[in-house]
Parts: sequence; C-alpha cells; structure tokens
Amino acid sequence: AFHNSFHGRTSAAVAATDDSKINAPINKQQKVTFLAFNDSTAFEKEIVKGDVCAVILEAIQGVGGLDEPSSAFYQNIARLCKAHEVVLIADEVQSGFGRSGKFFGFQHHGIKPDIISIAKGMGNGFPVGGILIHDHIKASFGLLGTTFGGNHLACAAVLAVLEVIEKEGLIDNAARMGDYFTAKAVEFPEVKRVKGRGLMLGLEFGFEVAELRKRLIYNQHIFTGGAKDKHVLRILPALNITEAHLDLFFDALKKELP
Repeated sequence: AFHNSFHGRTSAAVAATDDSKINAPINKQQKVTFLAFNDSTAFEKEIVKGDVCAVILEAIQGVGGLDEPSSAFYQNIARLCKAHEVVLIADEVQSGFGRSGKFFGFQHHGIKPDIISIAKGMGNGFPVGGILIHDHIKASFGLLGTTFGGNHLACAAVLAVLEVIEKEGLIDNAARMGDYFTAKAVEFPEVKRVKGRGLMLGLEFGFEVAELRKRLIYNQHIFTGGAKDKHVLRILPALNITEAHLDLFFDALKKELP
C-alpha cells in the first residue's frame, strides 16, 4: 500500500490504511509495507522479494489529500504486478462511479486491475458496496458471503444511479465542471495548487484550513471536507453541479478567505 492511503476501517482494509491511530492491535497482524507514491525504484525493490500477495492503491487519494500516481508509475505497477503474479487492487470507493471524469479513476492511466472495490457514489447515499474481480480469478458459489449481500433494495438503488449517470451525462459533466473549477480556482492568489480531477478536488493553501472550513459552513452554509494534509480543502460536489453552483462556492470562498 502507499503513504497517506485510506482503504477503510475494517480488518485488512484498515491494516492497509496509512494511519496507525485507527488501526486496532488485532488488525496489525496483517503485514503491510507502505511505500511512497511515484517511487518506482522502491516499488520494484519491494515486489521482487517474492513475498507480496497484493498491491492496493487509490487513483486519487481521498482522505490523504488528493494526491495521484503518475500514469507512468501506475502502468509500471500494473506491469510488475503481472510479471510477479501479484494481485492489483484498485480502490475506487471514492473515485469511482464517474467522480473523476471517467467511470473509474484508474481509467485515466490505461491499466486493468485484478480487483476493484466500489461503494459511496454507487448508491448515491444508499449504503451499498461491491467488489469486481477479473475473470482470471476463479469464482465459485459460496466463496463470498455476507449477511446483507445481494440485497434487492441495494441493487435497485445502484441500477437507478447507473441509469441517471447515463441519462444525464454526469461523467462528462464531472469532467467539464472539474475544468471550470480549476480555471476559477487558479484566479485566487491564496490557492497554492488545485489537486485531483473531475469532481474529486482539493484546494491547497499556505495555511491550515480548519478555520476556513468553519467559516464556510457557519457563515455561508457550504460544507467542505478536510484531509490528512491540513492545508487541503477537499471539494466533492454532486455530479450534476453546474457552473452557477460553482460560482456561488467561489463567491463564498472569496468572502471567507483571511
């Protein structure tokens, strides 16, 4: 796994999350090595040891602060995983279902993972998650079972989400609005960097954003996200957002910046 990663709070998922504060002792039995993003030398040195079963990464880090692997790095990971028979897991829980401007974030890099984890936008608020596996991984009846697995209401919610995404062209809208957001954001001298892509975005400032987040929610009634990087304001709006909505956000931001 990689530095600043977040993959969940249960068992092996939290063990692969780069945050020891939320990792209970019982989960620390999992042996996970954390590496730096975009360091191909360190990655290759680790994978050639022959004791790696899987590699998991986010195409855009959410909680970590919107950092991304380069295409060259992601493609090198995919190539080396295949060469060493290591399972490549794409964590698309936050970046999937159109948020990045493509259906999955990894599609920006032209790779094919072995396993894809999905949730969050998958149900548009309804609690649902899923796992996609490549057909080279042999599935058998009863191999995976959960108390609420295959829930009919959850499946209906996901189908409705897919229909709306297609009917309203929300993936293309995410890409267009991401470009519009970036163009507006760079006009602010306080913004050091615009991070992410599509509608999975972050604004990096030269100061910690906790107070700014409070002012935005209390004074402007706009909720924004924080990140492990305390200088990053995380922005994850609805996929059907418009330019007019983003203009409102930037007008509010201008009023609340110190």
